[in-house]
Amino acid sequence: MNLQVIAIILFILMYVVMIVKTEWRLYAIWGVAVLFVLFGILQRNPLYWLSVINWNVIMMIGGTMVIVYYFIESKMPNRLAEIILEKCPTVMWVIILMSLFAGAVSAFIDNVATVLMIAPVGLAICKKLKISPVPMLLAIAVSSNLQGAATLVGDTTSIMLGAYANMNFMQFFFMHGKPGIFFAVELGALLTVPVMLFLFHDLNQPVEAEEKTKVEGIFPTIALCGVVVCLIIASFIPNTPSTINGIICVVIALLCMAVDFKMKKMPENIRKAILSIDFETLCILTGLFLVIQGITDVGIIDMVANGIAKVGGKNIFLLYTIIVWGSVLFSAFVDNIPYVATMLPIITGISQLLGMEPYLLYFGLLSGATLGGNITPIGASANITAVGMLKQNGYTVKFSDFMKIGLPFTLVAVMAGYLFIWFTWH
Repeated sequence: MNLQVIAIILFILMYVVMIVKTEWRLYAIWGVAVLFVLFGILQRNPLYWLSVINWNVIMMIGGTMVIVYYFIESKMPNRLAEIILEKCPTVMWVIILMSLFAGAVSAFIDNVATVLMIAPVGLAICKKLKISPVPMLLAIAVSSNLQGAATLVGDTTSIMLGAYANMNFMQFFFMHGKPGIFFAVELGALLTVPVMLFLFHDLNQPVEAEEKTKVEGIFPTIALCGVVVCLIIASFIPNTPSTINGIICVVIALLCMAVDFKMKKMPENIRKAILSIDFETLCILTGLFLVIQGITDVGIIDMVANGIAKVGGKNIFLLYTIIVWGSVLFSAFVDNIPYVATMLPIITGISQLLGMEPYLLYFGLLSGATLGGNITPIGASANITAVGMLKQNGYTVKFSDFMKIGLPFTLVAVMAGYLFIWFTWH
């Protein structure tokens, strides 16, 4: 039995365990990672393991969790929750407004950071209304993933495409006189509103804000806004380190700790801030990075990418269709970063053979690979983060629970983008 077959079997078993026993996710992922090393699927070199972990994502999540801790302690999420409640007649409209707000923010900063910033507001709202936060946080997560492909800075895959195709920030909006992928994503986001109206139509409880929370300190809110501004500025600076976004989040987190200590002289707050980091979620992501690198190293991702290209042949519409929907299916189960990195040069080669501009296929790849992560709770880092936050608050999310929201979101948004890109760029 060759390494590819062993890797595929272990990978499938890992997903079966995670679907059947959600609480075993961490053990399933790390068990497979260890087996990958023992079988030689993943190199037996600790320095290599450290190199394949996406430290940028890990630092972003850890740093933002600390900032969010101070943000929650300042009671600003409660005040924002009251403002939102004042504008919405029912719980359904609260969820819709929160998800659209999350999507708008996520177009300009990382999806995980968006979830970490906005989910506390959602949790505060649900606590006030005495309802389960599961629908709201899942809607926030999938909306964040949906909008990640809208701009150059919204998602790691967008940054990868921008660097590979030498595209700047404005070319995601307009390029060669045509509307860019931004408009395809926004059309998909707009069409998810009827989906949410259907999914949450029974959440028709009236809402109202009965009290006015007093905010205790404005600095954590400034820090969160500072994260957004710094991440956007960093995207325009050439030759920055690959971990620049993570460094920004960690530095601002340390700044929050320093300001809080200077103002309150309470060292126990620093301990609480560090303990607020969801280390289980970080461990799950770290293990997934190793597992995905293992199936990449033995050529499984290359095999899938080349299979997509071969089936498409010279029929551009068929090729485009396979790339979009194949990317949706593939990224529902694995991190889309190694997949997109593999597909970009393949798409370039196919485009050259067919004598066509590659942007139709580039945008199809990006929309499919980014939105496909919404189908499962482990298809994107933002989903893992949202599910982890719910678990911290005593709510377990099953695969089926997530897919009831993620699947219709994905199908509607991808179909809208798929048709828009085809008719605009063909």
